[in-house]
Amino acid sequence: MSKITQTLRKIECANEMKEVSLLFHAEGKKIGFVPTMGALHAGHFSLLEKSLNENDITICSIYVNPTQFTDKRDFENYPITLNDDLEKLKDLGVDVAFCPTYAEMYPDSYRFKLTEAEFSRTLCGEHRPDHFDGVLTIVMKLFQIVQPKNAYFGEKDYQQLLLIQDMANAFFLDVTVVPCPTLREVDGLAMSSRNRLLKPEDRAQAPVFFKALKSDEPSDKITEELKAQGFEVDYVQETKGRRFGAVKLGNVRLIDNVEL
Repeated sequence: MSKITQTLRKIECANEMKEVSLLFHAEGKKIGFVPTMGALHAGHFSLLEKSLNENDITICSIYVNPTQFTDKRDFENYPITLNDDLEKLKDLGVDVAFCPTYAEMYPDSYRFKLTEAEFSRTLCGEHRPDHFDGVLTIVMKLFQIVQPKNAYFGEKDYQQLLLIQDMANAFFLDVTVVPCPTLREVDGLAMSSRNRLLKPEDRAQAPVFFKALKSDEPSDKITEELKAQGFEVDYVQETKGRRFGAVKLGNVRLIDNVEL
C-alpha cells in the first residue's frame, strides 16, 4: 500500500504515544515501526518505505540514546538534524514521529537495564562495554511504548539485529523483527549517519573498508592491510556465516559486515 504526503503527527510524551498506539490497535490497524537516532538518510528511508508498504500505520522514533554510547565525545558529536528529519518523514507519508526526551525514556535514571550475557560481549561489545545494554534497554522500552507488529532494522548493524531478534524471542514479544539489506553509497561505503562526520580525505578513504571485508584474504591479513592504509582497526572477525569489521578513521567509527 503506497502512501502520499500527509500531516505528520509528532509525539514527545511516552504515555501519549502508548495511548495513540492502543487506539490504532483498537481500530484493527497494523503498526510498523522504525527506531532511529535521526540524521536520516537513504538507508533509513528504505526501512520506512518497507514499513509503509507492509503496514497500515508507520511510526518512526527519533531519539539519540545516551546509554549506548561508551565514548562521551561520540555522543556529543552525533549529528542532530531534527527539523530536516521531520520534513523528510512528512514527505514519505510516515504517520507518527515519536521524539521523546531522556526524562520520558528513563524516568528511572537508567536504574534498570536489559543485559545479554554472551553474544553482546563479542565483536562491538568487546570494544564498547555496556553498549548493547543500552541498545537492548532502549529498544525494549520503545517496543513497550509503540507496540508494533513489525519493527525494521538494517543489516549494517548485524550484531544488533541478531540481539534484538533474540531478545524479542526470549521475552515472548508479539513483534516481528524484520531485517533489511544494507544500503551503500556508489563507492560501496555502507550508509550511516556518522558518514557526514568524516573529513573529506577520510571519506575518500572509507570505501577501502568494505572492499577489504569482501576480499578473499583471511581476517588477519585484512586487518594488516587496513592498518597499513591508515585505519585504526577494532576487529575483523568471522562468525555466524559473516565477516564483521569495525574501524576508525579520525574520530569516526565505522562498522560493516559481509556474508561469506
